[in-house]
Amino acid sequence: MTLQGASPTVVRAAIQRSDPLPGSRGFAGEIDGMLVRDMLGRYPLFVDGETWAFDPTELDDPHPFPAGHIRTQQGLERWGSLPDPSPAEPSDGVAAVQSALERAFSTIDTDGLAIAFSGGLDSALLAAVFDVPLYVVGFPDSHDVEAAERGAELLDSDLTVVEVTHADLERAVPEIVAATGRTNAMDIQIALPLYLVAERVATDGFDRLALGQGADELFGGYAKVAKAPTDPRVDSDTVRGATREMIETLPDQLERDVLTIRAAGVEPVAPLLHDAIVEAALGLPGELLVEGDTRKVALREAAWRWLPEELATREKKAVQYGSLVARELDRLARQAGFKRRMDDHVTQYVESLSR
Repeated sequence: MTLQGASPTVVRAAIQRSDPLPGSRGFAGEIDGMLVRDMLGRYPLFVDGETWAFDPTELDDPHPFPAGHIRTQQGLERWGSLPDPSPAEPSDGVAAVQSALERAFSTIDTDGLAIAFSGGLDSALLAAVFDVPLYVVGFPDSHDVEAAERGAELLDSDLTVVEVTHADLERAVPEIVAATGRTNAMDIQIALPLYLVAERVATDGFDRLALGQGADELFGGYAKVAKAPTDPRVDSDTVRGATREMIETLPDQLERDVLTIRAAGVEPVAPLLHDAIVEAALGLPGELLVEGDTRKVALREAAWRWLPEELATREKKAVQYGSLVARELDRLARQAGFKRRMDDHVTQYVESLSR
């Protein structure tokens, strides 16, 4: 029996009851002769025929084991599905989110923990609750560095700035490709800041890194969700439906992020992906996800308990843009002869670094 993320008792009960949200932060592995992975794929798991591993580099031909499935001697089957509750009343929805946050935060052990901090709502919420060191990564004068410095000042917290150079990007790209098996530009742009901040955290003696992963997917943080049904990037004609679409993308995203951070030498911790928070988010009405120009409405209102107004209301750039990593990786690609007129020139550059 080899499990990550939850105890055998929790996993057995979840499977027996077809309970997709049993109170964990995800799980994967082998139990009672079967393979299992939680509904959101919060822990990566790979198979190669009958062989399996948490790390794809240990297998000759790894394939992701599908989230929300078990594999027994009878074959592969889905063991449950995420609930689709009726929308809560607005006041009840915010209260449910705040209660879920309290429950999730109470499960976090801060020993050996640091926080990846961008100064935005999600990481600021973690920084306000957990009294541990904060780390921000970015090129000098980047949005994230500036926002993190201001946020740390407001929270009276210790902040370490991990300044990125072109040499860091060139060195880290092949290491990320080796760990994740991915070379497409978007995945690498997102993974680079995570890898570099995790690498520094490990060097400084920490073995766990907390991130605000999942908040945008759970709480309506994407522009394409806010623009449903007119945005062609989502199929749903409602904000609530489009949010669920985003939640269903988590297994693929979390696989990349977890493998990247582990490759840098630390274990990721995602407090906002606790089952209680997922359950509360699934019950939110559309107006508590997006209202006018404001996204993540319920999370912001719940966060008032812990955060000053400036941080509770702050918008955030995606990490690849806020850190300027995407811009500078593009610059390196063009300097290496991969011009923008070429098809997917940054991906071609990444592949050239990884040969």
